[in-house]
Amino acid sequence: MSALQTTSRVEIHNPADFGRVAVMSGGISSEREVSLRSGIAVLEALQKCAVDAHAWDPAEKSLQDFARAGFARVWIALHGPGGEDGAIQGALEWLDTPYTGSGVMASALAMDKIRSKHLFRAAGIATPDYRVVRDKGDAMLAAEDLGFPLVLKPAGQGSSIGMSKVFAAGELGEAVEQALGFDGHALAERCIVGEEVTVAVLQGEALPSIRIETPRVFFDYRAKYESENTKYICPGAEDSELEDRYRAVAVKAFDELGCTGWGRVDFMRGKGGEPQVLEVNTIPGMTSHSLLPIAAQAAGIDFSELCWRVLETSISATCSDGIKGVAANGA
Repeated sequence: MSALQTTSRVEIHNPADFGRVAVMSGGISSEREVSLRSGIAVLEALQKCAVDAHAWDPAEKSLQDFARAGFARVWIALHGPGGEDGAIQGALEWLDTPYTGSGVMASALAMDKIRSKHLFRAAGIATPDYRVVRDKGDAMLAAEDLGFPLVLKPAGQGSSIGMSKVFAAGELGEAVEQALGFDGHALAERCIVGEEVTVAVLQGEALPSIRIETPRVFFDYRAKYESENTKYICPGAEDSELEDRYRAVAVKAFDELGCTGWGRVDFMRGKGGEPQVLEVNTIPGMTSHSLLPIAAQAAGIDFSELCWRVLETSISATCSDGIKGVAANGA
């Protein structure tokens, strides 16, 4: 199934039409190492396609240096704060430089797990029950309301960094300290026991779902980027009707936050239940262990074509949140 998004594909056939491209990766977030790996993979794929692409690490070079470098557009491979939260998107808007993916507002909303959950609820999109946590007292109240096991995670981090699954009250203190170690807010979420599924969205189309099976307590940082024991089943749904539901809800959640271009929507589903949205990722990983390339491959899109098509999103018309710039090529 394919579903219309707020923007659809604008096809580019000549690599010269992209101009000089900066592949931004690295940065200063806790996901720096993963971002660098994504950036290297993307850079190699674009260069293989004859795109005039160059690595750029904003942790090592200033915005002033970038402004003088003569780039026509940016392939953003920055994960976490500074990359996915609208910060770099805002800077590029100021410089009138087109970039891949979602605009400023959509990026900020997707990165903020609390506000995105509020929007999902308001739009009637199923999402696990949750509470906002600012201290251990809040966490104890959340545990009384939601029960154990409980998931605690920072409000503005990715790659499961700072996330814990809490099975008893005695574990709350350490989990709260870990979740609040990044900013002053965290999210306590009812733990859904069942299947973990993710659905990628690319240029208006939901790609085949992926079901994740890991021997670890949950799909944490090590399971995502280091473990060779994590299994990925694609398509991940048990039947075509469920697959269609996953993909339709993914596009709806993506649209609700105003996201455009490409991204990934993560779900949990209890036994026999409906898919429940956990979060939207506006700049998914592009490493050898990453999920979006697996889904693209299942849809007949190899890694080089995937990187090309993501780059095409920098030449789409103005996105739905009205903030992202229009490409210089006039597409």
